[in-house]
Amino acid sequence: MFKKPDEEYVKDGAQNVTEKDVQKVINRSEDIQRKFSAKGPLARFVEDGKLLIAVVKDYWAGAYREIPYGAIGSIVFTLIYVLNPFDLMPDVLPIIGQVDDVAVMSACLILIEKDLHKYKDWKQGQG
Repeated sequence: MFKKPDEEYVKDGAQNVTEKDVQKVINRSEDIQRKFSAKGPLARFVEDGKLLIAVVKDYWAGAYREIPYGAIGSIVFTLIYVLNPFDLMPDVLPIIGQVDDVAVMSACLILIEKDLHKYKDWKQGQG
């Protein structure tokens, strides 16, 4: 059955995230970033994509642990979803193929908004 890509979808996906998935996001971060840099619906999330990748990297390195693992799971699930060209709507379909990616990204940002703001403040204090 088709699941609507909303907050519940992201929460459910986050529960299945493993350390291997976190490592995949770190190893493929440049590929993921290119997805946000491309023209199309995901382009509006360029800065958010960079921030999500950064929080995963900082969490994995142990530099930032003030975020619940559930939020990290949501981020990792979302970034892997965006990376996967064969998700609910295959990315080979122009524009339409990214609509579900945008929905998942938006749902993730809603779920982790407070945690992401705290991380952003911390990150700015590091520079």
